[in-house]
Amino acid sequence: MPYQLYHLAAFSVAAIVVLVSTPTIKEIGLKSGRVDLPNARKMHQRPMVRLGGVSIFLGTLIALLAVWNLGGFGFLPPEKEYQIWGVTIGGLAFFLIGLADDLFSLPAIARLLLQSAVASGAWWVGVQISFLTIPFHGLVQLPVWISLPVTIVWLVGMANAINWIDGLDGLAAGVSGIAAVVMLIVCLFMNQPAAALIAAALAGGALGFLRYNFNPAQIFMGDGGAYFMGFTLAGVGVVGLVKSVTTVAVLLPYLILAVPILDMSAVILDRLRSGKSPFVADKRHLHHRLLQAGLSHRLTVLFIYSLTLWVGTLALAFSGIPSGLVYAIAATALLSYTSWKVMRHARS
Repeated sequence: MPYQLYHLAAFSVAAIVVLVSTPTIKEIGLKSGRVDLPNARKMHQRPMVRLGGVSIFLGTLIALLAVWNLGGFGFLPPEKEYQIWGVTIGGLAFFLIGLADDLFSLPAIARLLLQSAVASGAWWVGVQISFLTIPFHGLVQLPVWISLPVTIVWLVGMANAINWIDGLDGLAAGVSGIAAVVMLIVCLFMNQPAAALIAAALAGGALGFLRYNFNPAQIFMGDGGAYFMGFTLAGVGVVGLVKSVTTVAVLLPYLILAVPILDMSAVILDRLRSGKSPFVADKRHLHHRLLQAGLSHRLTVLFIYSLTLWVGTLALAFSGIPSGLVYAIAATALLSYTSWKVMRHARS
């Protein structure tokens, strides 16, 4: 069987598991009282179950186990199979950290320390950023003492970046799903089937979750889902692209995930400039600013989707994928249209 069919199977199984399991998880959350209560900063108006990340994690894990049982990853060399479980186990740990926060409200510093410890373990087993691109110089191999902190910042930073954009119905799931699909395509094109397999399963789980999470949402993914998706996307970027010794491949994960990266960076700088802690939640994110400008909930989410799709298609074009430039032009047209809608609503 062509190995691309395994990726399709992973996507499909993950989506089906999420679609089937989410209502049950919602009922469990309601009966146990595990709900997210409204407050002045949050956008929802009624208590919402925030355990949807359980279904996303289960969907992704079951999809990978199903593919393993179908073919034993026979189309992968042993080191690539090892990478799959390295990223998956790290994702499990990040999911458990987020789930513990959903259930028991862990202090921010405790979450950060636990995440850093898990990211260090991921680095130890091979999920390492070993190269950086220096403008006008090209690729530079990093010594161990730089590779470790850079990898930790990337893995922990992306987990929190996805969590920080999870402020509107369907926003984090949609952005993560789009990014995962783009990573799937790029990894397949660059002959990285192991990383592509994880991306396929994650894409199926994230997009399947939108059935219950898009506005008006029936359930939230919570920190468990956001941390899991953020770490997994970052891990796929490392083992599938950053490890490729080409300037373009090293840059692609940062381009694909540019929207959450830039949003988090801008918020941190704005908080520091205001003399506030970068870890204190507020309404400085892009989606908050768009809502304050007069956009509707759905238009805000769709505009950020279009931004994510646009940078994703730029990554396709830069990677040299056939018709990548065509996709980028089409996404630019879509972004232009949604930008026009944003400007019209902001003025009214």
